[in-house]
Amino acid sequence: MRIAILGLGRIGAFHAETLSGLDAVTSLVVADPFADAAKAAAERFGAEVADSPEAALAAGVDGVVVAAATDAHPALILAAVEAGVPVFCEKPVARTMAEGVEVLKAVREHEVPVQIGFNRRFDAGFAAARAAVRAGELGRLHTVRCTTLDPAPPPAAYVAASGGIFRDCSVHDFDVIRWVTGHEVTEVYAVGGNRGADYIREAGDADTTGAVLTLDDGTIAVVSNSRHNARGYDVRMELHGFADSIAVGLDDKLPLRSVEPGVTFPGGTPHDFFMDRFTAAYRAELSAFTEVVAGRLPSPCTVADALEAGWIAEACTLSLHEHRPVRVAEVRTN
Repeated sequence: MRIAILGLGRIGAFHAETLSGLDAVTSLVVADPFADAAKAAAERFGAEVADSPEAALAAGVDGVVVAAATDAHPALILAAVEAGVPVFCEKPVARTMAEGVEVLKAVREHEVPVQIGFNRRFDAGFAAARAAVRAGELGRLHTVRCTTLDPAPPPAAYVAASGGIFRDCSVHDFDVIRWVTGHEVTEVYAVGGNRGADYIREAGDADTTGAVLTLDDGTIAVVSNSRHNARGYDVRMELHGFADSIAVGLDDKLPLRSVEPGVTFPGGTPHDFFMDRFTAAYRAELSAFTEVVAGRLPSPCTVADALEAGWIAEACTLSLHEHRPVRVAEVRTN
């Protein structure tokens, strides 16, 4: 099949490399406002260059991958849907939840599948955790712990436009909590602070946060995030039930150093960042998208799914600023 990639920045180029290695993908069409980025991708992957998203969609493509800047997501999703072309779009759906709701309404008017990029759903560890929970191996859950710690903060320009740490980082934890447990978040309480880069504080954001989420069955989930984890990229999940407890991310590349006498675990080279931690997950995610394009699989992460994680992020952001518990229903507008 023929796939268009709109946006050839860091993640777009990474997706181009992944797609070029999939048997189902026979050719790529690339488009980017920066002509040099599109040209470099074309030379590297043997892709055809289109001079605009419209030209890419008109180039006889079977599917489109949106990896452009967040502001462009709504228009590009809708242009593809209106052209009848299945879409894979990196999260978030839009810069604001109000825009995201409008995208959802518009997408529902068409029968064109849209898949939003939450790659942890395709990680082997998270998938095994979901299977264990759904099979009842843990018994009734009582506690979930999720962690995402970045090795270093993103650039100031990214922070200023990201919408905040809950919307651009924690949202992955929020999505995977819903996906693994099968339950919705009803209430949150969030705290945060700044112990590092001044530009994060100046943007009105926090560089380190904690959130306590209450799920609709009474399970408590604790989410910990930071922009500063010098030892490496740390993504983990623990699930504790009345029958058993399991963990995701507890491998030899875990970026922690044990100080217990005689303990050598973990002894491997720590994960550097998301692209090495989730290389296999990204490949599985885009492989799934080719199945969506072929009509053999419904979208494994819909616009509605992405918005559910977004509402949790909105509630946490409000809780952080107002120093109080916030029910998700309080911020939801759709």
